[in-house]
Amino acid sequence: MTANRLIYLPLGGAGEIGMNAYVYGYGPAGKERLILVDLGVTFPDMDTTPGVDLILPDLGWLEDNLDRLEAIFITHAHEDHIGALGHLWPRLQKPVYARRFTATVGRLKFEEHGLPVEMIRTVLPRPETVTAGPFKVQFVPVSHSIPESAALVIDTPAGRIVHSGDFKLDHNPVVGEPWEDGRFTELAAERPIKALMCDSTNVFSLHPGRSESSIREPIRDLVAGRGGLVVATTFASNVARLKTLAEAARAADRSICLMGRAMKRMVAAAEQAGVLTDFPRTVAPEDAADIPRGNLMLIVTGSQGERRAASAQLSRGKYLGMEMKQGDLFLFSSKTIPGNERDVLRIVNNFSEMGVDVMDDAGGKYHVSGHANRPDLEHVHRLLVPDMLIPMHGEHRHLREHARIGAEAGISTAVVTNGMMVDLSGEAPTVVGHIETGRLYLDGSSLVGALEGVIRDRIRMALNGHVMVTVILDDDAEVLGDAWVEIMGLSTKGRSGPLAETMEADLAEFLNGAGRKILRDDDKLDEALRRIVRQVAMEEIGKKPEVTVVVSRLMAE
Repeated sequence: MTANRLIYLPLGGAGEIGMNAYVYGYGPAGKERLILVDLGVTFPDMDTTPGVDLILPDLGWLEDNLDRLEAIFITHAHEDHIGALGHLWPRLQKPVYARRFTATVGRLKFEEHGLPVEMIRTVLPRPETVTAGPFKVQFVPVSHSIPESAALVIDTPAGRIVHSGDFKLDHNPVVGEPWEDGRFTELAAERPIKALMCDSTNVFSLHPGRSESSIREPIRDLVAGRGGLVVATTFASNVARLKTLAEAARAADRSICLMGRAMKRMVAAAEQAGVLTDFPRTVAPEDAADIPRGNLMLIVTGSQGERRAASAQLSRGKYLGMEMKQGDLFLFSSKTIPGNERDVLRIVNNFSEMGVDVMDDAGGKYHVSGHANRPDLEHVHRLLVPDMLIPMHGEHRHLREHARIGAEAGISTAVVTNGMMVDLSGEAPTVVGHIETGRLYLDGSSLVGALEGVIRDRIRMALNGHVMVTVILDDDAEVLGDAWVEIMGLSTKGRSGPLAETMEADLAEFLNGAGRKILRDDDKLDEALRRIVRQVAMEEIGKKPEVTVVVSRLMAE
């Protein structure tokens, strides 16, 4: 009889921040019953993924083993944990379990995609238990920067796993449940913790984390001391921060206007789920224009510099009838995610040119992180006393540092990145396989695989430009007229004159002297014309463009 084993396999989120997707399995090797924890996205940038809307984990391995998948569990409603659910659930079609607020957000996504909302099941916090094959799963409330976040307790015949999700030690989080040590000491007392899979985002922050409530007074004082229009941006999902900003506006006798679809939807979902109460009354954008600027505060989307969000549009001029002027205040009550610095600075400089005063997260006065810092992580290690520590939710440097801290405390640990299958059954984590993992790109309304080359071709065209060559021949392989070219993304002037004319002249010279063998062979003709165009471009402007050759052959009737 084949011995059962307990496996862990990250498909996203381990070795990166974002796109979280973690598989757990229990059973005979290669036949384990599986569950999936989280199904998130990460966000594109113009340098590496131009034109892409979202980046999703490639679930190819899971789809190949779909008959073994029992269920999907979502820890909280941040996009890097739930954002791919509506896009990829049709490939999995398994029940989804989440807490009330997260389930509310998930159902909105399902409605958008025309999916069956009844497949998302609302689960109460521990002690309510979901049985999925050999797994018994409970949701344990934790504090984070979005309501009703949860760690998962995953009980298996091989031991108890705690999957931390994203968390911080906040005893007064403004919205949502506070952190309570007792919830976790109880877990360890009830049954020894076989493995702790733990958030590693802030492992390099050496001071204890700060409470969300600690920034209420600084924000209130900032808003109260200003004249003119005040505009603030933060993550739309940070419902506690939205409430703090709105209450600061109300205290300063300012009307509140929410701008941005994501922000309005998140507030509505939080109120619908009952986690957000007493949110100050807001006014519609069309009414905000009639309110004196000194009595108005806008809370807008776009804290990461997103080009189409409200913040960026305000920095370029008017947005929904509102515009910023000299002496107004714009507050970034958020942290800039690495990779977004350039987009955020563009907004800051645009506002600076307008004479707008910009306040940001420098010094942490107006923003606190939703993730546990190093002392807090060490505190959780001591509460749970796990046999194993597997760092997750972080770049490789975060995972490695977190593993080092665990090892120094005498905990068996390993750095496990996307695609590594690890056996947790023994006394130490053991790598037992490697799975090919990748990414899917949401490009408009299409999901594009990384190996399809769409994004690679787009980057090459962006870097090198594009030339289209058109040639018409008759059925005797005689060239009809001249070849012509169309240029995109290249300088139109070369060293010898107009680039298109130079290319066409060289192409005409080649075609006039080409033999029948080449003119009758589409592949050879394509290769020759492509080579000529790239050679001319290199000589004339120092670029090697992408080239498309269209050969049309007119057949006699």
